[in-house]
Amino acid sequence: MSGRLEGRRAVVTAAGQGIGRAIAEAFRAEGAEVFASDLKPELLDDFDGVDVTGLDVLSTEAVEAYAARVGAIDVLANVAGYVHHGTVLDCSEADWDFSFDLNVKSMHRMIRAFLPGMLVRAQATGQSASIVNLSSGASTIKAAANRYVYGATKAAVLGLTKSVALDFVARGVRCNAICPGTVRSPSWEARVEELGEKIGGKDKAMEMFVSRQPMGRVGEPSEIAALAVYLASNESAFTTGTAIPIDGGWSI
Repeated sequence: MSGRLEGRRAVVTAAGQGIGRAIAEAFRAEGAEVFASDLKPELLDDFDGVDVTGLDVLSTEAVEAYAARVGAIDVLANVAGYVHHGTVLDCSEADWDFSFDLNVKSMHRMIRAFLPGMLVRAQATGQSASIVNLSSGASTIKAAANRYVYGATKAAVLGLTKSVALDFVARGVRCNAICPGTVRSPSWEARVEELGEKIGGKDKAMEMFVSRQPMGRVGEPSEIAALAVYLASNESAFTTGTAIPIDGGWSI
């Protein structure tokens, strides 16, 4: 099946690499007009066939200006995020504030900026618009060691998602959350390297990550992107307010 997003206009944050890049590529492959952004615009230099821009989602002014430039859209994929490693004793107030600003408030900024146009677009096209938020299995779904503030932020994303879904369920805008387990990405590989330095080697760190996955492997960005395409498309027109685990059985 192809062309599942034909005629749809889609915005994807953190599209320079990892899950965000995979989602933006999958949206483009399915026929969407894609607007890809990243804090590091150089990561988008090789991304052909999409509108690319540098965007700091921590800046309300920048997000509002970006929304004004892009105009009304059908799909918003909020992917930008940060993984803090540690317990409550390792989490300073600055760590807490930054994590919530990037993982939660950035979604608030993006939704608040783009939602008015999504409502207009949904009414004009007669098709529901879709917001896809990247949460995590480490949230209200399951606790994960050394993911204290990260888990708190991703739990907040689920509350945000359900609130938006309920408030706009009758106005043509759906909102759902994807809750991945461990997924291969440059940021994850950097965390493996960092942990390896602390516990005696990269192989040992890799084993720690993989051992908690019942399937015996980590996920691939393309697998998360496939779910994002479904949630962005009309195939999920009756789906809103959900938190969908995609974690290789980790949360069972």
